[in-house]
Amino acid sequence: MLREYAVAGGSLVTAEVVDPAANPDLEAEANQTYGIQPTPFQVEGRYEASLINAYFDVLVRYGDQDVVLNFQDLIDVQPNRSGGMDVGLRNLEYDLTSAVKKVVYGFQSAGAVLAALDEPVTLTLYVTPNMLPADLVDAPTAIGTAAQAIASTSGGKLIYNVVNPDDPASGITRDQLVQQFGLEAFPTSLFGADSYYLHMVLSSASDPGNAQIIYPSGTISEGAVRTSIESALKRSAGGFLKNIGVWTPPAIPVQDMFGQMQQPLQSWQLVEEHLRREYTVTPVDLSRGLPPEDIDALLVLMPENMTDMERYAIDQYLMRGGALIVAAGNYKADVDQTGNLGIVPIMQGLREMLNHYGVDVQDGIVMDPQNVPFPLPVQRDVGGVIVQEMQAVNFPSFVDVRADGMNSDSGVTAGLASATMAWTSPVLAASSAPTRTAATILSSTSGAWLTTNTLLAPDMQTYPDMGFPIEGEQAAQPLGVAVAGVFDSFFAGKPSPLAQSNAISDTTATPSGPTPATIAQSPETARLVVFGSSEFADDAVLQVLAQMIGDQAMNNVQLIQNGIDWAVEDADMVALRGRGAGVRLLEPLTEAEQTTWEIGNYLVALLLVVGVGGYFLVRRRNEQPMELDPEVRS
Repeated sequence: MLREYAVAGGSLVTAEVVDPAANPDLEAEANQTYGIQPTPFQVEGRYEASLINAYFDVLVRYGDQDVVLNFQDLIDVQPNRSGGMDVGLRNLEYDLTSAVKKVVYGFQSAGAVLAALDEPVTLTLYVTPNMLPADLVDAPTAIGTAAQAIASTSGGKLIYNVVNPDDPASGITRDQLVQQFGLEAFPTSLFGADSYYLHMVLSSASDPGNAQIIYPSGTISEGAVRTSIESALKRSAGGFLKNIGVWTPPAIPVQDMFGQMQQPLQSWQLVEEHLRREYTVTPVDLSRGLPPEDIDALLVLMPENMTDMERYAIDQYLMRGGALIVAAGNYKADVDQTGNLGIVPIMQGLREMLNHYGVDVQDGIVMDPQNVPFPLPVQRDVGGVIVQEMQAVNFPSFVDVRADGMNSDSGVTAGLASATMAWTSPVLAASSAPTRTAATILSSTSGAWLTTNTLLAPDMQTYPDMGFPIEGEQAAQPLGVAVAGVFDSFFAGKPSPLAQSNAISDTTATPSGPTPATIAQSPETARLVVFGSSEFADDAVLQVLAQMIGDQAMNNVQLIQNGIDWAVEDADMVALRGRGAGVRLLEPLTEAEQTTWEIGNYLVALLLVVGVGGYFLVRRRNEQPMELDPEVRS
C-alpha cells in the first residue's frame, strides 16, 4: 500500500520501511520526536510463553506537521466463533489518506490559499461611518489594517474595498444589500430607529452568489479580524484541514443514594477521537454568548441545561452562515439515586430554537420492530432458585436503520450500510419555507410506533414479541433532517442576552469590548443537520452496540462525519470511509422468514444428496461388462 501511494504521488511522496530496533538513532528519533513507542505482544508457543516489544507504526510527515498511526489505529481485532481472534488491517486506505490530508492541509497558511486560487477574490467592507456607535468608531481602521496586510502579500489575489451604502456615489443602497446578500443593518439601540452597517463580504467574480459574510464580534482587534478573514478564505478555497468545534454538556457529578458523588453516564471521547483523525477538533465554550469564529462546523452533542447565552452563541453562529450539526433528542439514559438505569427527559435544550428554524423534534420515543438487541439482566427460576443472568433481549428503542431507511440522494448517509438511533425522537422539517431546502435523511420502518413510556427494561412475559406494548398508529418516523438556506434568528426583535449580560457587567467591571448587534437573518450558505437521538454517539451506547453488532456500531460515528462533510460541502473522504465496514449486512428477517430459509436450506441440501446418490445409483445399474480383446482372452 505504501508503494502504491509513492507511485501515485510521484516525486511528491517518499515511502520507506525501517526497523527502529535495528537502528538506535532511528529509535531515539521515533521515541523522542514523534512519541512512537514499541507495542508489547504476548507470544505463546508450544513450550513457552513470552512478551516481546515490536514496532508497528506509520509516520506521515509534511513540513512541520506529522501524524502517527500506531498499532491500535491500524489493526482490527475481532473474536471469532471458535474462541480465537481474527486480526487484520482496519481500513488502511482510509487511515493513510486521512493522515495525508491532515498533515498537508494543516501545514498550509492563508498565503497558500490565495496562491492556489484560480481568480482573485474581493473583500468588501460595507460600513456607514457616520452612524457607527461610539464604541465602534475605530473598528473600520482595525479591519482595514488587517485586510490590507493580507492583501499586500497576496500577489493580487485579494482585493480590499470599502463601500458606504449611505453614499449616493457608492453605486449600492441598503435595499440592494438586503436583496443581494441578505445584509440587514444593525440597530444602534434596541428600540431606536437608527441603524448602521459594519459587514465584510468575501466574494469572487465567477460566483458572486456564493459570497461569505464576515461579521466582526467581541473585541474588534487587528488579530481577531485577521483570524476571521483567514478562516473565511480557507472555507471558500476548500482543501484545508477543517476545524470542528464540539460542545458537550458540562460533566456535573451527581449524588447517589449513599451520598457519594458519581460522574455522569454520558461521555463522547470515542467520537472526538475519531473526528481528530480527519479534522482539528476544538472544544468550544459558548457561555459568554459569543459565536466561535475560527471553526468550520459546530457539533452540539446532547444540548441540555443550556443558558440563553449559549443558545444565543449557537444562533448567531448559524446566522453567520455557519454549519451546525445537533444531536437533539428529547431523552437520555441516566442512573437514579438507587443506582438503577432509566430514561429521563432532557430539559432546557434547543427544542424551541430548532422549531423556530423549521425543525420540530417531537415528543415520544420511536419504537421499531427492526432494532438492535440490548444486554439486560434477566431472572430465571431454576428449581426454585432465582438465577439472574445477562441476555441480549429485543429492544425496540434501539432503532436499526438500514439502506431502505436512508435518503440515497443525501451525502449525509453516503457509504453507510446502517445506523442505530438510541432513544430517538421523531424529527420533522417544515417544507413550506421558500428560502430553504429540507430533506429527511433517516427514517424508521413502517412498523414503528411512538411511546412516552420511559421504562428501560422490556416486559417479555406480558409482551413476548416486542417486550413493550404497541401504542397508537404504526408508521415510518423521520429520525434526522438536513436543512440548507436562509434562517431567521431566534433572537431577532428580542433583547440580546449578550447585551443584557454586558449591561450588568458594566456596573461591576470594565467591559471587554463593544457588544455586537444581533444578526437577524443568515445567508444562503447556512447549513443545519439535526438527529433525533442525543445518545446515538455516546461512549456507553457505542460500547453496548459494539458488544451486540461489532464494528457496525462505528457507523454512528461515520454518520456524524458525513453530516460534517455535507455541512461544510467537503465530501472527499465519504467514499473511502464507507469501505471501512467490517461486515456486510443481511436484510433483517422475521422469525417466520428465518424459519422458511432454514427449512429451505435443509431441503436443498437433502435434495442435492439424494440427487447425487441417485445419479451414481443409476450409473452403476447401467454399467455393462467390458468386452475383452480376443487376443488378450486367448
